Amino acid sequence: MIPGDAHRARPRSQYVAAYLDLSERVHAAGLMRRRYGFYWAMILLWSGATVAILVAVGMLADTWYQLLLAALLGLAMAQVAFLGHEAAHQEIFRTRGWNEWTARVLSGVFTGLSYGWWVDKHGRHHANPNKDGSDPDVDSSVLAFTPASTDRRTGIGAALIERQGYYFVPLLFLEGFHLHVASIRTAVAGRGVRHRWTEILFLTARLGGYLVFVFLALPPGIAFAFVGVQVSVFGVFLGGAFAPNHIGMPTVPKDVRLDFLRRQVHMSRGIRGGPLVHFLMGGLEYQVEHHLFPKAPRPNLPALRVAVLEHCARDGIPYTEATLPEAYATIIRYLNQVGTRRRDLYTCPLVREYRG
Repeated sequence: MIPGDAHRARPRSQYVAAYLDLSERVHAAGLMRRRYGFYWAMILLWSGATVAILVAVGMLADTWYQLLLAALLGLAMAQVAFLGHEAAHQEIFRTRGWNEWTARVLSGVFTGLSYGWWVDKHGRHHANPNKDGSDPDVDSSVLAFTPASTDRRTGIGAALIERQGYYFVPLLFLEGFHLHVASIRTAVAGRGVRHRWTEILFLTARLGGYLVFVFLALPPGIAFAFVGVQVSVFGVFLGGAFAPNHIGMPTVPKDVRLDFLRRQVHMSRGIRGGPLVHFLMGGLEYQVEHHLFPKAPRPNLPALRVAVLEHCARDGIPYTEATLPEAYATIIRYLNQVGTRRRDLYTCPLVREYRG
Protein backbone atom coordinates (compact mmCIF):
# COMPACT_ATOMS: atom_id res chain seq x y z
CA MET A 1 0.00 0.00 0.00
CA ILE A 2 1.03 3.61 -0.51
CA PRO A 3 2.08 5.98 2.27
CA GLY A 4 -0.70 8.53 2.06
CA ASP A 5 0.88 11.80 3.22
CA ALA A 6 3.76 11.84 0.75
CA HIS A 7 1.56 11.00 -2.20
CA ARG A 8 -1.35 13.30 -1.31
CA ALA A 9 1.11 16.18 -1.14
CA ARG A 10 2.01 15.87 -4.83
CA PRO A 11 -0.41 16.88 -7.58
CA ARG A 12 -1.09 14.40 -10.35
CA SER A 13 0.66 16.64 -12.88
CA GLN A 14 3.97 16.01 -11.12
CA TYR A 15 3.64 12.29 -11.76
CA VAL A 16 2.86 12.98 -15.40
CA ALA A 17 6.04 15.06 -15.60
CA ALA A 18 7.94 12.31 -13.77
CA TYR A 19 6.90 9.73 -16.37
CA LEU A 20 7.85 12.04 -19.24
CA ASP A 21 11.26 12.51 -17.66
CA LEU A 22 11.69 8.76 -17.27
CA SER A 23 10.60 8.21 -20.88
CA GLU A 24 13.16 10.70 -22.15
CA ARG A 25 15.92 8.97 -20.21
CA VAL A 26 14.87 5.54 -21.48
CA HIS A 27 14.82 6.66 -25.10
CA ALA A 28 18.13 8.51 -24.75
CA ALA A 29 19.74 5.36 -23.35
CA GLY A 30 18.64 3.41 -26.44
CA LEU A 31 16.43 1.05 -24.45
CA MET A 32 13.63 1.21 -27.03
CA ARG A 33 15.80 0.24 -29.99
CA ARG A 34 14.76 -2.78 -32.08
CA ARG A 35 16.48 -6.13 -31.56
CA TYR A 36 16.03 -7.80 -34.92
CA GLY A 37 18.74 -10.43 -34.48
CA PHE A 38 17.26 -11.69 -31.22
CA TYR A 39 13.71 -11.89 -32.54
CA TRP A 40 14.54 -13.50 -35.86
CA ALA A 41 16.58 -16.12 -33.99
CA MET A 42 13.73 -16.77 -31.55
CA ILE A 43 11.08 -16.97 -34.27
CA LEU A 44 13.15 -19.44 -36.30
CA LEU A 45 14.09 -21.45 -33.21
CA TRP A 46 10.61 -21.94 -31.78
CA SER A 47 8.67 -22.24 -35.00
CA GLY A 48 11.30 -24.73 -36.19
CA ALA A 49 11.10 -26.61 -32.89
CA THR A 50 7.32 -26.86 -33.24
CA VAL A 51 7.62 -28.37 -36.71
CA ALA A 52 10.44 -30.70 -35.63
CA ILE A 53 8.42 -32.06 -32.71
CA LEU A 54 5.45 -32.76 -34.98
CA VAL A 55 7.75 -34.61 -37.38
CA ALA A 56 9.05 -36.64 -34.44
CA VAL A 57 5.47 -37.50 -33.46
CA GLY A 58 4.87 -38.94 -36.91
CA MET A 59 8.10 -40.95 -36.78
CA LEU A 60 7.72 -42.29 -33.23
CA ALA A 61 4.19 -43.58 -33.79
CA ASP A 62 2.49 -46.00 -31.32
CA THR A 63 4.06 -45.48 -27.86
CA TRP A 64 3.15 -43.67 -24.67
CA TYR A 65 6.49 -41.88 -24.89
CA GLN A 66 4.57 -39.60 -27.25
CA LEU A 67 3.36 -37.79 -24.14
CA LEU A 68 6.89 -36.47 -23.60
CA LEU A 69 6.72 -34.96 -27.08
CA ALA A 70 3.28 -33.57 -26.20
CA ALA A 71 4.76 -31.74 -23.21
CA LEU A 72 7.64 -30.41 -25.32
CA LEU A 73 5.16 -29.27 -27.97
CA GLY A 74 3.15 -27.40 -25.33
CA LEU A 75 6.34 -25.69 -24.17
CA ALA A 76 7.38 -24.75 -27.73
CA MET A 77 3.94 -23.35 -28.52
CA ALA A 78 3.99 -21.28 -25.34
CA GLN A 79 7.30 -19.77 -26.41
CA VAL A 80 5.80 -18.95 -29.82
CA ALA A 81 2.85 -17.35 -28.01
CA PHE A 82 5.25 -15.11 -26.06
CA LEU A 83 6.67 -13.94 -29.40
CA GLY A 84 3.16 -13.32 -30.72
CA HIS A 85 2.46 -11.24 -27.63
CA GLU A 86 5.58 -9.16 -28.25
CA ALA A 87 4.72 -8.62 -31.91
CA ALA A 88 1.22 -7.52 -30.88
CA HIS A 89 2.88 -4.89 -28.68
CA GLN A 90 4.87 -3.60 -31.68
CA GLU A 91 8.14 -4.70 -30.08
CA ILE A 92 9.72 -6.62 -32.94
CA PHE A 93 9.54 -4.62 -36.17
CA ARG A 94 9.49 -0.95 -37.02
CA THR A 95 6.16 -0.91 -38.88
CA ARG A 96 2.74 -1.70 -37.47
CA GLY A 97 1.84 -3.92 -40.41
CA TRP A 98 4.85 -6.21 -39.98
CA ASN A 99 4.18 -6.56 -36.27
CA GLU A 100 0.46 -7.19 -36.67
CA TRP A 101 0.84 -9.86 -39.34
CA THR A 102 3.69 -11.53 -37.47
CA ALA A 103 1.49 -11.68 -34.38
CA ARG A 104 -1.49 -12.89 -36.43
CA VAL A 105 0.50 -15.71 -38.06
CA LEU A 106 2.34 -16.80 -34.92
CA SER A 107 -0.86 -16.74 -32.87
CA GLY A 108 -3.23 -18.28 -35.41
CA VAL A 109 -1.05 -20.73 -37.34
CA PHE A 110 1.28 -21.93 -34.59
CA THR A 111 -0.69 -21.64 -31.34
CA GLY A 112 -4.35 -21.63 -32.41
CA LEU A 113 -5.19 -18.28 -30.80
CA SER A 114 -7.07 -15.36 -32.31
CA TYR A 115 -4.96 -12.25 -32.72
CA GLY A 116 -8.11 -10.10 -32.85
CA TRP A 117 -9.41 -11.53 -29.58
CA TRP A 118 -6.05 -11.22 -27.85
CA VAL A 119 -5.15 -7.69 -28.93
CA ASP A 120 -8.56 -6.32 -27.84
CA LYS A 121 -8.57 -8.08 -24.47
CA HIS A 122 -4.92 -7.41 -23.69
CA GLY A 123 -5.12 -3.79 -24.82
CA ARG A 124 -7.94 -3.12 -22.37
CA HIS A 125 -5.90 -4.77 -19.63
CA HIS A 126 -2.89 -2.54 -20.29
CA ALA A 127 -5.05 0.59 -20.31
CA ASN A 128 -6.57 -0.14 -16.88
CA PRO A 129 -4.71 -2.91 -15.03
CA ASN A 130 -6.65 -4.33 -12.06
CA LYS A 131 -9.50 -1.83 -12.53
CA ASP A 132 -12.90 -3.32 -11.79
CA GLY A 133 -15.18 -3.05 -14.79
CA SER A 134 -12.38 -2.06 -17.19
CA ASP A 135 -9.70 -4.75 -16.98
CA PRO A 136 -11.03 -7.99 -18.55
CA ASP A 137 -8.41 -9.98 -16.65
CA VAL A 138 -10.24 -9.34 -13.36
CA ASP A 139 -13.63 -10.17 -14.87
CA SER A 140 -13.86 -13.95 -14.53
CA SER A 141 -16.85 -16.24 -14.31
CA VAL A 142 -14.77 -18.82 -12.42
CA LEU A 143 -12.63 -16.86 -9.96
CA ALA A 144 -13.40 -13.68 -8.03
CA PHE A 145 -10.54 -11.20 -8.18
CA THR A 146 -12.29 -8.27 -6.45
CA PRO A 147 -14.83 -7.89 -3.61
CA ALA A 148 -17.43 -6.66 -6.10
CA SER A 149 -17.05 -9.89 -8.04
CA THR A 150 -17.39 -11.93 -4.85
CA ASP A 151 -20.57 -10.09 -3.89
CA ARG A 152 -22.18 -11.06 -7.20
CA ARG A 153 -21.77 -14.80 -6.51
CA THR A 154 -24.73 -16.75 -5.18
CA GLY A 155 -25.52 -20.36 -4.34
CA ILE A 156 -22.86 -22.97 -4.95
CA GLY A 157 -20.69 -20.39 -6.69
CA ALA A 158 -20.51 -18.33 -3.51
CA ALA A 159 -19.62 -21.42 -1.47
CA LEU A 160 -16.88 -22.56 -3.83
CA ILE A 161 -15.33 -19.12 -4.06
CA GLU A 162 -14.39 -19.14 -0.35
CA ARG A 163 -11.43 -21.48 -1.04
CA GLN A 164 -10.72 -20.42 -4.59
CA GLY A 165 -7.03 -19.86 -3.93
CA TYR A 166 -6.45 -23.57 -3.46
CA TYR A 167 -7.76 -24.53 -6.87
CA PHE A 168 -6.22 -21.63 -8.74
CA VAL A 169 -3.08 -23.57 -9.75
CA PRO A 170 -5.02 -26.70 -10.89
CA LEU A 171 -7.20 -24.42 -13.02
CA LEU A 172 -4.11 -23.36 -14.95
CA PHE A 173 -4.16 -26.80 -16.58
CA LEU A 174 -7.45 -25.79 -18.24
CA GLU A 175 -6.23 -22.39 -19.37
CA GLY A 176 -5.10 -23.62 -22.78
CA PHE A 177 -8.57 -25.01 -23.55
CA HIS A 178 -10.12 -21.72 -22.41
CA LEU A 179 -7.83 -19.71 -24.71
CA HIS A 180 -8.74 -21.82 -27.73
CA VAL A 181 -12.48 -21.64 -27.01
CA ALA A 182 -12.39 -17.87 -26.47
CA SER A 183 -10.47 -17.43 -29.74
CA ILE A 184 -12.97 -19.50 -31.71
CA ARG A 185 -15.95 -17.66 -30.22
CA THR A 186 -14.47 -14.27 -31.05
CA ALA A 187 -13.53 -15.20 -34.60
CA VAL A 188 -16.94 -16.73 -35.32
CA ALA A 189 -18.86 -13.84 -33.77
CA GLY A 190 -16.66 -11.41 -35.67
CA ARG A 191 -17.42 -8.37 -33.53
CA GLY A 192 -14.59 -5.89 -34.09
CA VAL A 193 -12.22 -8.50 -35.53
CA ARG A 194 -10.22 -7.23 -38.49
CA HIS A 195 -9.37 -9.79 -41.16
CA ARG A 196 -11.96 -12.06 -39.62
CA TRP A 197 -11.97 -14.65 -42.40
CA THR A 198 -8.20 -14.84 -42.37
CA GLU A 199 -8.32 -15.57 -38.65
CA ILE A 200 -11.03 -18.20 -39.17
CA LEU A 201 -8.85 -19.81 -41.85
CA PHE A 202 -5.81 -19.78 -39.57
CA LEU A 203 -7.71 -21.23 -36.61
CA THR A 204 -9.42 -23.90 -38.73
CA ALA A 205 -6.15 -24.96 -40.31
CA ARG A 206 -4.27 -24.96 -37.02
CA LEU A 207 -6.83 -26.54 -34.68
CA GLY A 208 -8.56 -28.78 -37.20
CA GLY A 209 -5.39 -29.80 -39.01
CA TYR A 210 -3.62 -30.49 -35.72
CA LEU A 211 -6.37 -32.81 -34.48
CA VAL A 212 -6.54 -34.64 -37.81
CA PHE A 213 -2.76 -35.14 -37.78
CA VAL A 214 -2.64 -36.40 -34.18
CA PHE A 215 -5.53 -38.85 -34.60
CA LEU A 216 -4.14 -40.18 -37.87
CA ALA A 217 -0.64 -40.58 -36.44
CA LEU A 218 -1.60 -42.12 -33.10
CA PRO A 219 -4.05 -44.67 -31.72
CA PRO A 220 -7.20 -43.02 -30.24
CA GLY A 221 -6.23 -43.44 -26.57
CA ILE A 222 -2.75 -42.03 -27.01
CA ALA A 223 -4.11 -39.30 -29.30
CA PHE A 224 -6.59 -38.07 -26.68
CA ALA A 225 -3.88 -38.14 -24.01
CA PHE A 226 -1.44 -36.35 -26.36
CA VAL A 227 -3.85 -33.48 -27.01
CA GLY A 228 -4.72 -33.24 -23.31
CA VAL A 229 -1.08 -33.06 -22.21
CA GLN A 230 -0.07 -30.62 -24.95
CA VAL A 231 -2.91 -28.17 -24.34
CA SER A 232 -2.52 -28.42 -20.56
CA VAL A 233 1.22 -27.72 -20.66
CA PHE A 234 0.60 -24.87 -23.09
CA GLY A 235 -1.96 -23.34 -20.71
CA VAL A 236 0.19 -23.80 -17.62
CA PHE A 237 3.15 -22.03 -19.21
CA LEU A 238 1.06 -19.13 -20.52
CA GLY A 239 -1.25 -18.74 -17.54
CA GLY A 240 1.62 -19.34 -15.15
CA ALA A 241 3.61 -16.52 -16.77
CA PHE A 242 0.82 -13.95 -16.77
CA ALA A 243 -0.83 -14.73 -13.42
CA PRO A 244 1.93 -13.61 -10.98
CA ASN A 245 2.14 -10.15 -12.49
CA HIS A 246 -1.06 -8.58 -11.16
CA ILE A 247 -3.11 -10.95 -8.98
CA GLY A 248 -2.80 -9.87 -5.36
CA MET A 249 -1.76 -6.35 -6.24
CA PRO A 250 -4.08 -3.39 -5.45
CA THR A 251 -7.36 -3.32 -7.35
CA VAL A 252 -9.03 -0.11 -8.48
CA PRO A 253 -12.78 0.62 -8.27
CA LYS A 254 -14.56 1.95 -11.34
CA ASP A 255 -14.69 5.53 -10.10
CA VAL A 256 -10.96 5.95 -9.39
CA ARG A 257 -8.75 7.81 -11.86
CA LEU A 258 -4.95 7.58 -11.73
CA ASP A 259 -2.07 9.02 -13.71
CA PHE A 260 -0.30 6.60 -16.06
CA LEU A 261 2.87 6.18 -13.99
CA ARG A 262 1.24 5.04 -10.77
CA ARG A 263 -1.55 3.20 -12.60
CA GLN A 264 1.05 0.88 -14.09
CA VAL A 265 3.60 0.62 -11.25
CA HIS A 266 1.23 0.15 -8.31
CA MET A 267 -0.83 -2.56 -9.99
CA SER A 268 2.11 -4.63 -11.32
CA ARG A 269 4.53 -7.04 -9.68
CA GLY A 270 7.98 -7.88 -10.96
CA ILE A 271 9.36 -11.40 -10.49
CA ARG A 272 12.93 -11.95 -9.32
CA GLY A 273 14.80 -14.93 -10.71
CA GLY A 274 17.59 -16.11 -12.92
CA PRO A 275 17.74 -17.49 -16.47
CA LEU A 276 15.20 -20.25 -15.74
CA VAL A 277 12.52 -17.78 -14.64
CA HIS A 278 13.32 -15.58 -17.62
CA PHE A 279 12.85 -18.55 -19.93
CA LEU A 280 9.65 -19.78 -18.29
CA MET A 281 8.05 -16.33 -18.28
CA GLY A 282 9.23 -15.15 -21.68
CA GLY A 283 10.47 -11.85 -20.23
CA LEU A 284 7.17 -11.12 -18.50
CA GLU A 285 8.89 -11.12 -15.11
CA TYR A 286 9.75 -7.52 -15.96
CA GLN A 287 6.08 -6.65 -15.71
CA VAL A 288 6.41 -3.11 -14.34
CA GLU A 289 8.73 -2.17 -17.18
CA HIS A 290 6.52 -3.91 -19.73
CA HIS A 291 3.51 -1.89 -18.59
CA LEU A 292 5.37 1.40 -18.56
CA PHE A 293 7.02 0.77 -21.94
CA PRO A 294 5.02 -1.95 -23.73
CA LYS A 295 7.01 -1.50 -26.96
CA ALA A 296 10.36 -2.19 -25.28
CA PRO A 297 11.96 -5.37 -26.72
CA ARG A 298 12.55 -8.27 -24.35
CA PRO A 299 16.39 -8.10 -24.39
CA ASN A 300 16.26 -4.45 -23.23
CA LEU A 301 14.09 -5.12 -20.17
CA PRO A 302 16.87 -5.91 -17.64
CA ALA A 303 18.55 -2.54 -18.26
CA LEU A 304 15.14 -0.87 -18.33
CA ARG A 305 14.41 -2.32 -14.90
CA VAL A 306 17.47 -0.58 -13.47
CA ALA A 307 16.32 2.77 -14.86
CA VAL A 308 12.76 2.31 -13.55
CA LEU A 309 13.96 1.21 -10.10
CA GLU A 310 16.15 4.29 -9.79
CA HIS A 311 13.33 6.54 -10.92
CA CYS A 312 10.77 5.03 -8.53
CA ALA A 313 13.22 5.24 -5.61
CA ARG A 314 13.92 8.89 -6.39
CA ASP A 315 10.21 9.78 -6.54
CA GLY A 316 9.14 7.58 -3.63
CA ILE A 317 6.94 5.31 -5.76
CA PRO A 318 6.68 1.77 -4.35
CA TYR A 319 8.06 -0.87 -6.72
CA THR A 320 6.96 -4.44 -5.96
CA GLU A 321 9.08 -7.51 -6.66
CA ALA A 322 8.89 -11.09 -5.42
CA THR A 323 10.26 -14.52 -6.23
CA LEU A 324 7.96 -16.84 -8.16
CA PRO A 325 7.09 -18.95 -5.06
CA GLU A 326 6.43 -15.77 -3.05
CA ALA A 327 4.17 -14.44 -5.80
CA TYR A 328 2.11 -17.64 -5.94
CA ALA A 329 1.83 -17.78 -2.15
CA THR A 330 0.50 -14.20 -2.26
CA ILE A 331 -1.95 -15.12 -5.03
CA ILE A 332 -3.38 -18.08 -3.13
CA ARG A 333 -3.68 -16.08 0.09
CA TYR A 334 -5.21 -13.11 -1.73
CA LEU A 335 -7.81 -15.17 -3.61
CA ASN A 336 -8.91 -16.90 -0.41
CA GLN A 337 -9.23 -13.53 1.35
CA VAL A 338 -11.32 -12.15 -1.52
CA GLY A 339 -13.48 -15.27 -1.46
CA THR A 340 -14.22 -14.82 2.23
CA ARG A 341 -15.22 -11.19 1.58
CA ARG A 342 -12.29 -9.60 3.39
CA ARG A 343 -12.67 -5.85 2.94
CA ASP A 344 -9.61 -4.69 4.84
CA LEU A 345 -7.51 -5.38 1.72
CA TYR A 346 -9.05 -2.41 -0.03
CA THR A 347 -8.31 0.53 2.28
CA CYS A 348 -5.47 1.81 0.12
CA PRO A 349 -4.88 5.58 0.59
CA LEU A 350 -4.33 5.86 -3.15
CA VAL A 351 -7.88 4.63 -3.79
CA ARG A 352 -9.40 6.93 -1.18
CA GLU A 353 -7.51 9.94 -2.52
CA TYR A 354 -8.64 9.61 -6.13
CA ARG A 355 -12.16 8.25 -5.70
CA GLY A 356 -14.64 10.36 -7.67
